[in-house]
Amino acid sequence: MLFRTLILKTSELGFVRRLVTQSFIFRPLVRRFVAGETLEEAIAAAEVLAKDGFGVSLDLLGENVATLEEARAGRDAYIEVIDGIEKSRFTENINISIKLTALGLDQSLEEAETNFRLLLTKAAEHDIFVRADMEASDYTEQTIAMVERVYKDHSNTGTVLQSMMRRSPDDVQRLIKLGCRVRVVKGAYLEDETVAYKEKAQVDAAYIEMSKTLLKNGSYPAIATHDEDIVKPLLNFIKEEKIEPARYEWQMLYGIRPDLQQKLLEDGHNVRVYVPYGSQWYPYFSRRLAERPANMLFIMKALLKGKGSKKALKGH
Repeated sequence: MLFRTLILKTSELGFVRRLVTQSFIFRPLVRRFVAGETLEEAIAAAEVLAKDGFGVSLDLLGENVATLEEARAGRDAYIEVIDGIEKSRFTENINISIKLTALGLDQSLEEAETNFRLLLTKAAEHDIFVRADMEASDYTEQTIAMVERVYKDHSNTGTVLQSMMRRSPDDVQRLIKLGCRVRVVKGAYLEDETVAYKEKAQVDAAYIEMSKTLLKNGSYPAIATHDEDIVKPLLNFIKEEKIEPARYEWQMLYGIRPDLQQKLLEDGHNVRVYVPYGSQWYPYFSRRLAERPANMLFIMKALLKGKGSKKALKGH
């Protein structure tokens, strides 16, 4: 957890952000986690996955817009994603994930809800599910409350709960009562210990308990993890409780553990791949690095290789 915190804090430094976003050295690793910068690239990646039997959740990267004009532009961009899905050959296997701060949550609660409702109405016309991603703890209550308000009119939405958050067990019961679909994740934001667990063992234990509760009582929960120490006990639980595959799905991130994704799919489970894209990929990329420290080794090797190439060019 200490290494994760260090990565996230370092990524906020201006010169680090410029280095990562402007250097060609990082591009191979970025493309491992991000499908591309355009909707066309994302749809192409989604179609490959859908053809192989995976579900897909498209995520246009970007959050915390600065103005209401930007929020409306964000709403329109999400509508373009829906139109792109509708034109795809695999519409039934693709849905979208959105962030409410991209719809104006920081500027106006009413405007954000209006944008959200317009988006859900458009998506419902094509039978597309829209999940409101969970952001940092400052937005937890606002996100859940907004989903509660719109759900009675728009059942094609749900949200996400983070097992690192101390409040999440209560939120699980709250959303089970609502009846909406819930994705369970560990959480990737820097949080104060007053609101979030800091120890991995605590986060993992909470994750397993939340998932078991949702598997038994929830509405088609999404178990989003690549951690086999969590996957294995939950697979055992599913078998012991005789929970049919049609009642849940596994979700995993684009570019991470494709071997595990394939194995679960081959074993008869529903598996959905979260496919992010867009020009504002840096915050997402930073969180993925923080979650997987092994990726830092890739970066260090790339940097050293880059320096070596420069020396060779100078000598030549």
